[in-house]
Amino acid sequence: MVTCFLRYVIDPYKVSEFEEYARMWIPLVNKFGGQHNGYFLPSEGASNIALALFTFPSLADYETYRKASMTDPDCLRAFQFAEDTRCIISYERNFFRPVFGDDMF
Repeated sequence: MVTCFLRYVIDPYKVSEFEEYARMWIPLVNKFGGQHNGYFLPSEGASNIALALFTFPSLADYETYRKASMTDPDCLRAFQFAEDTRCIISYERNFFRPVFGDDMF
């Protein structure tokens, strides 16, 4: 299992556009075999930082999703929406593996 952690720098005047973008991606990640854990929008503190977390069974499954997203019409619409609205200034992507306690199995 691998979780992708995305940290976005967003335009603080376009939070609603970013939220629309986020709502596009949640079902798309799930469509390609991932489990979306949600987007997290600014509330208190920095007004230009948003986060997203989603999990795939393996890094190979994530890579399959990434490749498929480059040709999927719904994904392409989401990419285009972000470009058209310019709600995302930059982002960084990191991957994490979970550690569970003994009582989790």
